[in-house]
Amino acid sequence: MIRYVDSTDDEEFARTTGLDLLVETARLWMSLGHHGRDGAFHIYGVTGPDEYSALSDDNVYTNLMAQRNLRGAANWAQKHRDSAEALDVGDDEIASWLDAADAMFVPYDEDLGVHPQAAGFTDQPRWDFAGTPEDHYPLHSHYPYFQLYRKQVVKQADLVLAMFLRGDAFTDEEKARNMDYYEQLTVRDSSLSASNQAVLAAEVGYLDLAHDYVAESALADLRDLEHSTADGLHLAALAGTWIAIVAGFGGLRQVDAVLHFRPALPSRLQRLCFRMCFRGRLLRVRVEAGTATYEVLRGEPLVVLHEGNEVELTAGVPVERPLTPREERTPPRQPETRALGRRARPPEAA
Repeated sequence: MIRYVDSTDDEEFARTTGLDLLVETARLWMSLGHHGRDGAFHIYGVTGPDEYSALSDDNVYTNLMAQRNLRGAANWAQKHRDSAEALDVGDDEIASWLDAADAMFVPYDEDLGVHPQAAGFTDQPRWDFAGTPEDHYPLHSHYPYFQLYRKQVVKQADLVLAMFLRGDAFTDEEKARNMDYYEQLTVRDSSLSASNQAVLAAEVGYLDLAHDYVAESALADLRDLEHSTADGLHLAALAGTWIAIVAGFGGLRQVDAVLHFRPALPSRLQRLCFRMCFRGRLLRVRVEAGTATYEVLRGEPLVVLHEGNEVELTAGVPVERPLTPREERTPPRQPETRALGRRARPPEAA
């Protein structure tokens, strides 16, 4: 809802339906969470995006999404006072939302220098990947969830998804360390995972790895990677492919009502071009070796950020900017028998 209003400037929706939804979900988080003896706000007994972990405490993705929800509800309630009063929202309740958001607990493992997916996750024993036969994937079809829940094994991007959607909550160094750590644990037993891993792989400098993830997501049904295409197409994976390309190689992030770009291309991709609608404008972005070109095709002037610097765009006038070269890093390995090349490339190329 927040991103929708930031993307469309639909203040009527924000004042009515949007505020109603934000208020009720903020109240939900307040009913589920609590301030602990440490003064932090905790949310216990939840399941984040990773379905191989359940009823965890302080799942990072969940807590960060709740934090954004609480702050968004407070912001909109303060902006639309009359509508908020109709929902019985007062200053004390708004203050409680902001207090919970500011005190939201985000676990961090000081010894490993990474964020546990949820509190205590990095203390659990790792799944025996080396001892798991390749034909025993997906794991949930061969092992009881009771075994999966107690081990460090990730079905689909969870902490990695949090770093994509709440990148503001992590430093660049934290993103790189977290990416390296969770690559070794994520088995991609879900078609929803590869696209999100592609985005973060590109951001931290693993551009060719990101390209392989894009291929895995795009070709999930053509190669029947989940052995379930006969039951229907994986439409979310197809949509995720667009996200992986645009947010990964285009480097697109939306921060409030501003578009940020940090493009970079993998070695096997020579050119990228995409269009998008944003706040009544039609924008085209073209990325080639060493340059990015931005152009408003239709609509009012727009200011975007290219690698942190403002770019003023006027309809019909393309603006070119140089790309900062990315440092090449050696990518981490995936779990045994889940190496990406086997799934992302045709058998003759693997």
